[in-house]
Amino acid sequence: MRFGVLGPLRIEGGQAPGPAKHRTLLAALLLSVREQVPVDRLMSVVWDDRPPASAESVLRVYVSALRKVVDGIRTVPGGYLLDVEPDDVDCHRFERMIAEARRARAEGRVAQAAGGFGAALGLWRGQVLADVESSVLRRTYGVPLEELRLTALEERVELDLRLGRGAEVVGELRALVGAHPLRERAWVRLIEALHQAGRRSEALSAYQDARRTLVEELGLEPGAELVAAHQRVLNDTPEAGAGAGMRHPGGVPVRGGQPRGVAGREGAVDELPPDISDFAGREPVLGWIAAMAGERAAAPVHLVLHGPPGCGKSAVAVHAATALDLPDGRLYASLGARPPSAVLEDLLRSLGCPDGAVPPALDDRVRLYRSTTARRRLLVLLDDAADEAQVRPLLPTGPGSLTLVTSRSPLAGLEAARAYELGLLDEEEAVAMLAGVAGHERVRAEPEAALRIVRLCGHLPLALRIAGSRLARRPGWTLDHLAGRLGDERRRLDELSAGDLAVRGSLALGYRGLPDPERRLLRRLGALSAPDFAPWVFGVDLEPLAEAGLLQSRGLDEAGQERYGWHDLTRLYAAERLSEEDGGPADVLVAISGDVLERARQARASLLPAEPGTGRTEIHPPDLASPDLAPSGITPPGPASPGSSVVFGFAEEASPATGWLRQEARWLSAERRFLTACVGDFYRAGLYEAAWRLAFYLTPLFELGAHHDDWHATTATGLDAARAAGHRHGEALLLRGLADLHRAEGRTDAAAAALRAAQPLVEGLELARITLRLGLVQAAESGTARQRPAQAPEAGSEAGSGDGDERRRVGRVREAERAFVRALRVFEEAGDRRGRADTLRALGALRQDEDALRQSLAAYQELGDPRGEAEALLDLARLQLAAGRPDVARDCVERRLSVNRRLGDRLPEAVALLVLAEIEAARGDGRAATEAARSAVETFTAYGDRRNTARALLVLARAEHI
Repeated sequence: MRFGVLGPLRIEGGQAPGPAKHRTLLAALLLSVREQVPVDRLMSVVWDDRPPASAESVLRVYVSALRKVVDGIRTVPGGYLLDVEPDDVDCHRFERMIAEARRARAEGRVAQAAGGFGAALGLWRGQVLADVESSVLRRTYGVPLEELRLTALEERVELDLRLGRGAEVVGELRALVGAHPLRERAWVRLIEALHQAGRRSEALSAYQDARRTLVEELGLEPGAELVAAHQRVLNDTPEAGAGAGMRHPGGVPVRGGQPRGVAGREGAVDELPPDISDFAGREPVLGWIAAMAGERAAAPVHLVLHGPPGCGKSAVAVHAATALDLPDGRLYASLGARPPSAVLEDLLRSLGCPDGAVPPALDDRVRLYRSTTARRRLLVLLDDAADEAQVRPLLPTGPGSLTLVTSRSPLAGLEAARAYELGLLDEEEAVAMLAGVAGHERVRAEPEAALRIVRLCGHLPLALRIAGSRLARRPGWTLDHLAGRLGDERRRLDELSAGDLAVRGSLALGYRGLPDPERRLLRRLGALSAPDFAPWVFGVDLEPLAEAGLLQSRGLDEAGQERYGWHDLTRLYAAERLSEEDGGPADVLVAISGDVLERARQARASLLPAEPGTGRTEIHPPDLASPDLAPSGITPPGPASPGSSVVFGFAEEASPATGWLRQEARWLSAERRFLTACVGDFYRAGLYEAAWRLAFYLTPLFELGAHHDDWHATTATGLDAARAAGHRHGEALLLRGLADLHRAEGRTDAAAAALRAAQPLVEGLELARITLRLGLVQAAESGTARQRPAQAPEAGSEAGSGDGDERRRVGRVREAERAFVRALRVFEEAGDRRGRADTLRALGALRQDEDALRQSLAAYQELGDPRGEAEALLDLARLQLAAGRPDVARDCVERRLSVNRRLGDRLPEAVALLVLAEIEAARGDGRAATEAARSAVETFTAYGDRRNTARALLVLARAEHI
């Protein structure tokens, strides 16, 4: 097993620990391999000199967890020791290789020494301890290791210069002085490399840059070594021992027959990074770039590719740019956090700006750049832009020029720029990319495992490239093995790391660039498992996180709210940061639970106006004059007049409230996935009361929308939560909801079992409600009750034949009637008008009693409950149809449809259409019956309601034969 700290923490042949403090502890042991590390020292490292009182006991837990992934951790007196070979840790191997290279240099073996330095430097995969959060370790080990790396780089370059390789190291040295402008020796090597490459004017300019930097930053003139290098350039004398190298007539060393920086035309610069050989897909964005590039005419074209971290923006831009041929060349600049002034200096030099001609002031550099590009047709690729202010000075002005900008932000304020949001790969593209990196034969051999990897990577190009690289480096691994490793959410970010590629590192760049309030907000969002959410959850603007590419706007939802989503790996990273920096999700979920529950309760009241366990059963709309609560202009309804509560007289006085009801229903539907996820989030955080209540509040939404999978999942979690909280009433409420679900699925035995399990848990009104539902189940089992098709089977669907079956049927009817009578007595004694209305409707349907149904209809109107009215109207329509009065039945069902359409209740509307089809068939109008049945089939199919789809298809077949 080998370990790496020269970059993100890595265990070759094993799995790096996930939690940040575990990584810090392991790094401390690796940096002091085979040395005793005292407990006090480890506590200081892990908690950054601020260990809590419980640090020593917690440290033992961390060590125990580490031992499960790393062999060789020993307990020694006063501390711990990691007993592995020093050469198995890259930092110790690096130090050994540097010592060997220096010995080879001292012995005159120059080429071997240069190779040794290069091999040692090749061990670095990024910043030392890149994903280890310990300032103590960075001070003690990181700074010395980084200094040794820079010194080794300078020593290797010195040897390269002796071997005549000056032209090859210029780019590397420019990057080095850009990152470390106060290192005189780096400037010396750059000047020597430029001089050796025949670029004398650039070497002299580099000296002036070095001198100006030292004077401005330190107030010091250049040292002797730097002055000597400058003098050698002035005298045009090579450094002693340096190889002359073979020179191109124009002064550029020849390598492969063409000077570096030429793009097929004399003097045309080409600085694009190499294209990716296994690039896959992305045809829409490539076509868009090509089309936009074709519009170049009187003005330059500026294009912005934006999207979340790791979506492949840079790869797409480079691939597209490689295919575009502009006569005056292609420039490239990696922006990151670099100031525009520094980038402009590089661009001007690439464009051939002569010695000393790059002005020091930003405004002067902008003017020079614009005048220089005004007469050229260039492609400029500006990679990883932070904001508009960074990009504006870098835009070329030449007609026919094209600028490609990549950024996590859409850069909406960039004038005259057109933007394209780069999303994730589709499934076919993602599999193709994985195959291109890991090998086509391996992917073809395990297609199902390949799809699992693609889905676990969330179709994210960076994650797929890492997964493919890990497979390519481990030919003994199967795709199924890697998919299994990725399946553990707690370790997925650890698994998605290969060399200097890491999803965690990519996300960390965006996170660290945020101001503190946005960082805290992202961490708080990490408490949620929902795939999307609206700003109301935390009461803050989420757009800054979208601008940073960490969230993506999903547009307006059906309730008119801006909705934001995120990649699943971003969610895991946010949850990880929340756990490490704030202790976990519990406090966040406690803070939002009250608002979530109250909003869900209010929305439930719009669908089913009855609060749990209370007698308050009327609809009480909020102050609808408030623009925050309802559409403007809607006011609460007044009480229905006595004359309005008749079969054919739907109370028009109630219609203004339907705007509020419809808005609440839309809000609940828009938030369904979020609220469903919250049930699980609350339960996992130990907020059992919140979990079961929210599960209960959501049941009407699931019933109206036939979301049976969500209904099952939340009810199961809610029941566990109510039992964990010891809340008998809550358990009964959820069992009642479970019975409704079983009735909706036609599982009357399961429904009855759930209700009987609930009966001993409650008394009074809630027991009456359960008794009412048990009666409905018994009526459905009798085969004679006319329940809503979405809740119970059609009459006769479970009826048997013969005397025994008839006796059982009659017995069920009597049991149901007795249950209804008992429930009605309780509701009337308690003054529960909603319970009374529901029970009268059930009795009317069972007995085919028109008077009872009319009473229930009047009661719903008085309560201001349009959905209750709609159900009563449908039962009356069925009764009138059975009595041979199809015209009267048709009028009832059309009024029911009017209510459903005003409320936007699609599934109940389809149920009414199915009854309308039967009515039209009875009236002999086959065309109208067919049209109604077809509409019902379409809706049931769209909702995945297979049971009612089958019934509707049967009615449709009959209608088509009329």
